[in-house]
Amino acid sequence: MSYKSGLYTLLPSVTEVDQYLKEQHLVFGKSVRSLVHDVLQSLRDQITQCSDEDSLQDDSFFSSKEDILKHVALQVAQHGRLSMCPVINATGIVIHTNLGRSPISKQLIDSVLPLLSSYSTVEYDLNKGKRGSRGEGIKKHLRILSGAEDAVVVNNNAAAVYLMLIALAPGKEVVVSRGELIEIGGSFRIPDIMKTAGVTLIEVGTTNRTRISDYKHAITENTAALMKIHPSNYAIRGFVEETPMAQIAKLAKQHQLSSFYDLGSGNFYRFQQPALQIMPTVQHEIGTGADLVTFSGDKLLGSTQAGVVVGRKTLIQKLSCHPLYRALRLDKLTLALLEAHLAAYFDIDSLPDTIPAIGLLEQTPADIQNKAKTVLKGLQIPPGSEWKIELKPASSLTGGGALPEVYLDSYSLVLKHPKKTAEWLQTFFRQQKIPIIGRVQDEQVWLDFRTIFLKDFPIIIDTLHKLFSTS
Repeated sequence: MSYKSGLYTLLPSVTEVDQYLKEQHLVFGKSVRSLVHDVLQSLRDQITQCSDEDSLQDDSFFSSKEDILKHVALQVAQHGRLSMCPVINATGIVIHTNLGRSPISKQLIDSVLPLLSSYSTVEYDLNKGKRGSRGEGIKKHLRILSGAEDAVVVNNNAAAVYLMLIALAPGKEVVVSRGELIEIGGSFRIPDIMKTAGVTLIEVGTTNRTRISDYKHAITENTAALMKIHPSNYAIRGFVEETPMAQIAKLAKQHQLSSFYDLGSGNFYRFQQPALQIMPTVQHEIGTGADLVTFSGDKLLGSTQAGVVVGRKTLIQKLSCHPLYRALRLDKLTLALLEAHLAAYFDIDSLPDTIPAIGLLEQTPADIQNKAKTVLKGLQIPPGSEWKIELKPASSLTGGGALPEVYLDSYSLVLKHPKKTAEWLQTFFRQQKIPIIGRVQDEQVWLDFRTIFLKDFPIIIDTLHKLFSTS
């Protein structure tokens, strides 16, 4: 019997799977039967694609029918569960795009639960006893915090930029520096947004240097706005020059044009961390004279996903009245969470304790080192184990499109084993009930404690003890 023929004999029948699932107290319904069929077909395809040479690889396929039945049962047990699950972020990247960006405050979630589990005044004016304006509380908070005349919110910053362009510059020209024609995640590019909005992009300057004179020489009778874009996820170093927003806004006013600033990741908090003090605040950018400033709700602001536009009242009203706005507006869940987070900004002193992203970024190296030491003290490596764990200084990142090359001092627990690769260890951590997502450096796995919460400590300790028990 050939190697491939032997593998086919390991495949269980549907009847055998049915019996095994019943023994495991798993229901074998219609949707599960379809899932089982797909899993078994995937295994057949895997066998078809392999060759007899694969027999030299011990892990090329399941070694027994029992293992296959366990595999199918695992898929069935996970069937119907939420695709998202909580993880421990041990990468050190605070605003991690792939891990949900900023973690939302449990305290603020609890505060809005009564609004979500009952009817609420999402679009009702209690004083007038009739329909009210959606998100009026948010607009009020944004006006006070930013110093802008008015505000509007939509479902993300890309939508905010798109709405701004399509409402205020359709068929017109918008001038942008070549060094700011950014691409964000998913190959989403500023030139494509402008084209879709019916705006003509006018590129000025060069990749590394753009002066105010470049903007001035590009203005024509068809120009609608001058636009600045924050390079959220990259940095250009060396022989560079960019034009400050204040100069762009002044030039725009001289020519009766609008001035836009896509800030990307904005907030209203001045960080104490020296490395983060260069991060501009929204109120500062409004103070430069910019007509409109857009930014995200789930980055440095530390809230849920949203796109915020603040600025001149006459322009904001045009955005609010545009037909596209209704398609982009926020639902009651996002409105409630965003308003709660904005309200927290009125108590600056307690902000690091209230909004997780702010608190994680404001940690000192000593704070992080003490966290790592606490976990390290709780660990017991069995005698004779080849596992080694060491506390080392590290560098972490803000992440999420904010100050991409600013590194923050941190501390990590570094794991190594003479026979286990970093890839093996990463897989082990991802397969846990609460996965731990670390980073690889020098072919070792580093668990950066900047982004690890106190509530994560018992889980990390239990997981590491489980790891140390492996040979």
